[in-house]
Amino acid sequence: MINITLPDGSVRQYESGVTGMGIAASISEGLARNVLAVKVNKEVWDLSRPIEQDAQVQLLTWNDTEGKATYWHSSAHLMAEALEALYPGVKFGIGPAIENGFYYDIDLGDRTLSQDEFAAIEQKMLELARNKSEYVRRRVPKDEAIAYFTQKGDQYKLDLLEGLEDGSITFYSQGNFVDLCRGPHIPNTGFIKAAKLMNVAGAYWRGDEKSKQLTRVYAITFPKQKELTEYLERLEEAKRRDHRKLGKELELFAFSEKVGMGLPLWLPKGTMLRERLETFMRKAQTRAGYQQVVTPHIGNKELYITSGHYEKYGADSFQPIRTPNEGEEFFLKPMNCPHHCEIYKTKPRSYRDLPVRLAEFGTVYRYEQSGELHGLTRVRGFTQDDAHIFCRPDQVKEEFTKVIDLVLYVFKALGFEDYTAQISLRDPENRAKYIGSDEAWEKAESAIIEAATEKGLPTVTEYGEAAFYGPKLDFMVKDALGRKWQLGTIQVDYNLPERFQLEYTAPDNTKQRPVMLHRAPFGSLERFVAVLIEHCAGKFPLWLSPEQFAILPISEKYHEYAEQVYQKLLQEDIRGFVDNRDEKIGRKIRDAEVQKVPYMIIVGEKEQENGEISIRKHGEGDMGSMTVEAFIQNFKQILEDIFSKN
Repeated sequence: MINITLPDGSVRQYESGVTGMGIAASISEGLARNVLAVKVNKEVWDLSRPIEQDAQVQLLTWNDTEGKATYWHSSAHLMAEALEALYPGVKFGIGPAIENGFYYDIDLGDRTLSQDEFAAIEQKMLELARNKSEYVRRRVPKDEAIAYFTQKGDQYKLDLLEGLEDGSITFYSQGNFVDLCRGPHIPNTGFIKAAKLMNVAGAYWRGDEKSKQLTRVYAITFPKQKELTEYLERLEEAKRRDHRKLGKELELFAFSEKVGMGLPLWLPKGTMLRERLETFMRKAQTRAGYQQVVTPHIGNKELYITSGHYEKYGADSFQPIRTPNEGEEFFLKPMNCPHHCEIYKTKPRSYRDLPVRLAEFGTVYRYEQSGELHGLTRVRGFTQDDAHIFCRPDQVKEEFTKVIDLVLYVFKALGFEDYTAQISLRDPENRAKYIGSDEAWEKAESAIIEAATEKGLPTVTEYGEAAFYGPKLDFMVKDALGRKWQLGTIQVDYNLPERFQLEYTAPDNTKQRPVMLHRAPFGSLERFVAVLIEHCAGKFPLWLSPEQFAILPISEKYHEYAEQVYQKLLQEDIRGFVDNRDEKIGRKIRDAEVQKVPYMIIVGEKEQENGEISIRKHGEGDMGSMTVEAFIQNFKQILEDIFSKN
């Protein structure tokens, strides 16, 4: 008998050789119908593979990330079977699962694959899926594997076989298709009920530009047609919310080839948006005891050698800036941390002075490859809401808790309500890759876990995901479309204080190293704005909107009255503009709606005579007439209510 430990900590006994499917069937019929794969001691296996020793076991379904990955990898094999049936002689590279679906790199010889052929391939996939063909795993000697793919004339599989050792090679087959594959796979093709080919692209074999360019076919599958329909609807909505599209329509930012790829230009409205975010964060940081600092955009090469960033980011940095002085080199800074370490060192520190909290909206630069650039989410120059807390070891938990409070305050104010905190800890089986003593690590990890627990955060724990210099807490946020983004991070660092020889004087007059916390609730301001645009579809919270009102005079006769209203609102720090164009009022309203201006203030003869304004709210329509003073009072009350809740 062997002991099987389930995720809830319960232990069940089974005969040696029990399979994942056998365990699922012993728990419930429903689970046995829906289980896709089994995780045995952190490794995902086929459900039919025997378990012969005590093990920790998790049964994976469609609701598990690794369950989906297994499902989509199996779907890649199904698509390959369909392609082989429709295009005899096709050769295959690799076909992994990706975040949403899967792809397979294929060689069609002289043929090209067009989107007109997608429907036929999808139909063939579903036809084959209905056969409920089992995915069968078989160990194959290397010489037999070579002979098989030589006979097929598939040079890509032969290339892959060169790097594999005899005894480690497995084939998977389903229906009439056989592939070189480590697995794992779902039980049979019958689980696949809906399929959609998304697009095709070129991909060099093994990423080598000197190799042949293959056709990469992207696709996705689901257990239900309804889920595919909903996914495609979300994709269409994502296109409508694309921050690159909305950024242009709302006149927030632009890019210029003459300025350089990946270097955004913030237009007046986008700059106002950025400034609101920065002002919001600065006020919150001031209340939390942070001190603002400013550091240069460049630093001496020696600074980054000391910090280790030259070694880490050297290949991704812009070329060094060489001065007329021989041997003197500067770099565009890839991180703000080294500069803040040097600020800490500007004077002696006592244990009574700690914690020292230094904050900066610091712009950093990384030379991302042109193919990796994507709107504001992947750029070459970006601004971090960076802060570094230098504290005593006994202060780590308290400071960590305060940063969590700040991150949650930011999320709530901006409408991010669905999030998970990922606790990233050391790999318990490979501690050699981390620096710092076991005692320090244990204290830091305990502090993070306790702080997250006390704040009631929804958490997941990932072992081996800590930075080499310390554990961390990352906030994974779901946007309005259900997509996950990593926004906000808190990291514990023993590395930089050691590298920079940072010290404070302890009560016993000895010199001690402070612990350094890195934190950035926004992370990259550029990326945060991109996520925010797509999350709220460009309809920003009222307090953040670059233009909170548009005054729309019905005709030129009311321009003077419109200007009087504008000046009153401006004096109350309510931001907007007067639309004095020679256009009909209907056109002005439509344009303001497209620009997602929260309030439209219409002024005409009646409003001027009564000393009032007529209000329309974006997306809601007419709200009636009121005095300017009443509007100002209502507006301020709305903002007060927003921030009192946060």
